[in-house]
Amino acid sequence: MSQNQAHVVPVESAVTIDGLFRERVKRTPGLVACRHFNEHHGNWRDYTWEQIGHQVARWQAALERDGLKPGDRVAVMLRNSPEWVIFDQAALGLGLVVVPLYTQDRPENVAYIMNDSGCKVLLFEGLEQWQSLREVRGQLDGLTRILAVNALADGIDEPRLEWIGEWLPDESGEARHVPQDANKLATIVYTSGTTGRPKGVMLSHDNILSNVAACLSVLTPRQDDLFLSFLPLSHTFERTCGYYLAVMTGAATAYARSIPQLAEDLQAIRPTLLISVPRIYERVYGAIRTRLDEGPAFRKKLFELAIDVGCARFEHAQGRGPWLPSFLLWPVLDRLVAQKILARLGGRVRAAISGGAALPPDISRVFIGLGLTVLQGYGLTETSPVSCANFPDDNLPASVGRAVPGVQVKIGANNALLIKGPNVMLGYWNNAEATRQMIQPDGWLNSGDTARIDERGHVFITGRLKEIIVLSNGEKVPPVDMEAAITRDRLFEQVMLLGEGKPYLSVMAVLNADHWKKLCAAAGLAADTPETIRSQRVENIVLERIAHQLREFPGYAQVRRATLTLEPWTVENGLLTPTMKLKRAKVTEKFNAEIDRMYVGH
Repeated sequence: MSQNQAHVVPVESAVTIDGLFRERVKRTPGLVACRHFNEHHGNWRDYTWEQIGHQVARWQAALERDGLKPGDRVAVMLRNSPEWVIFDQAALGLGLVVVPLYTQDRPENVAYIMNDSGCKVLLFEGLEQWQSLREVRGQLDGLTRILAVNALADGIDEPRLEWIGEWLPDESGEARHVPQDANKLATIVYTSGTTGRPKGVMLSHDNILSNVAACLSVLTPRQDDLFLSFLPLSHTFERTCGYYLAVMTGAATAYARSIPQLAEDLQAIRPTLLISVPRIYERVYGAIRTRLDEGPAFRKKLFELAIDVGCARFEHAQGRGPWLPSFLLWPVLDRLVAQKILARLGGRVRAAISGGAALPPDISRVFIGLGLTVLQGYGLTETSPVSCANFPDDNLPASVGRAVPGVQVKIGANNALLIKGPNVMLGYWNNAEATRQMIQPDGWLNSGDTARIDERGHVFITGRLKEIIVLSNGEKVPPVDMEAAITRDRLFEQVMLLGEGKPYLSVMAVLNADHWKKLCAAAGLAADTPETIRSQRVENIVLERIAHQLREFPGYAQVRRATLTLEPWTVENGLLTPTMKLKRAKVTEKFNAEIDRMYVGH
């Protein structure tokens, strides 16, 4: 092992994810593991690896008391916090299988995942979530214990429900580590597929640990590094790169309070490493553009000069461009422009990792031009997740980089990107047919994306084999199934879901003329007035009806804006193919202005 990786716990020593944690506690017990904002005292608090290890032992004692056995599934539905990590490590150390859930997921979807995975325990935050979950309490028969991190109100009639303050023992012995095969199942991560119901991706300890180790070749955190964790830990990207990577290297992690408070947390925490989806970089970029547009012209020109010079310096450092005399201006441009803007990120970020969706080239160019190391990667939940990444000394922002160590990529039929390696999932839980469709007999996984690979191994994603919308937060949405669900309501003749690279979903919809008149009559509106169909009141009514049709879909299926028309999409007007399939690109082109209006300010 190289000198600068002496602090890294090798996979061979860890064997399993809980073994990795055990080794970290043993090697650096007094170092800070995480930082969390204490709501009651209004301050940030540090917790050492030893302190977290002690809590893991307490949780294990409680889980064992409840009769849980190796192989049992347990679910966690929390915001990023020490409790998320403690529960995860306690469960894995006992040989349990962890099922992460999004905190804002729909109750029906939570019930489906609980039943499909056969979970016995559910850990959630508190009263607000319980009020939502109680709607599906009758569908949670398989749960033997429901745990709340925050104290609940008196009078709740649910014998399985308990506050962890009463459930946890006061003391316990040492943390347990049930001996396990590294190839055994560690977690089931449910991800949206091409049907309304999500599929459970089965990942082993080795799937994840091999991927964490591969990520070290992209970026090796130091023990004095500090992550700011704000992507949900239910997202495999954050779990692998922002959590287990920190455990492997001994770096500390601060848990952001919320996305709305992220700007404040960046200033308070001053992280050195960021793991994010493109949406966060887009928000910072949007704030920069707003300030520039409102300021004097010379400020914008100075900014543009700094970006131009910074990008040229980057290309020169990568061996792709010449040295230029303008580089002599950089110390001044750095002081006047770059440092002031990067101060918005806390002023100490030495590297930023972007994944989950494509980072727009213009945004990547800005941050790279400011001197920030931005490394874009690519992967799937099914690949634990990182398959490709740009490396600091081989960073081609237009690509998603090269395959990480141990992983192979190649182009298959129809230009599909195929992936093979120790990071490829065990399969889909209770879904052998979906597994066979995804993984070939020789072990190659079909990513579903089309790509090309250049002579140096850089991968360029060119499209998708199936129509999937990828939001800017990395969530993948199957539009066809949702569109079919929406058109079950006879108000809608035709629907097209939108949101590629955007922060939320919207729809373009053709309304049925007769049902439009009925809607207007019921609402006391004039159906024949053009302004009516464009009114906010009508949009709100339509969005409620859409939400009703999508109620059985997972939490990602939330449509926030709608543009409506009474003019049908036909073969004659070029919006349908002769086989009556929707020409999405043509619809987007025709309604470009309307679509832009649905995303103004985002």
